[in-house]
Amino acid sequence: MRYNERELLSLARQPAEKAAEILMRVPKKGSVLKKRLVKLVVNFLFYFRTDEAEPIGALLLEHCRITKEEENVFSISFVEEPERKYCFECDSEEQCQEWVEALKRASYEFMRRSLIFYRNEIQKMTGKDPLEQYGISEEARFQLGTQKQ
Repeated sequence: MRYNERELLSLARQPAEKAAEILMRVPKKGSVLKKRLVKLVVNFLFYFRTDEAEPIGALLLEHCRITKEEENVFSISFVEEPERKYCFECDSEEQCQEWVEALKRASYEFMRRSLIFYRNEIQKMTGKDPLEQYGISEEARFQLGTQKQ
């Protein structure tokens, strides 16, 4: 996926679906947990130093695994780079579960499956493909049989 820094900064300034200050460890050797402002916008997870307005990083939630590790801890790892694992420690079990669910719903794969599901439901009810009016009904990404596992 291509994007430029200005577009990414603009997206980081958008209202968040979920945001909180939680502890975070990046996948660098010797990295420790640090308090970060973490902000979920669409399918990007931005992280900021708690006293700065510009993000120090962003994770695209595509081809990733969100895993509950311990009671208050979850991680994000990437299918093609399993060693690239980000860990997050929340204040409570409830907060941790909320983050895991929100991140799973924000992934491209989840959005794609939801779109296909609702497309099929609308088609059953109306007899028409709702994507046809946009000229995209035949695109491979909107077909069930093309999902990579």
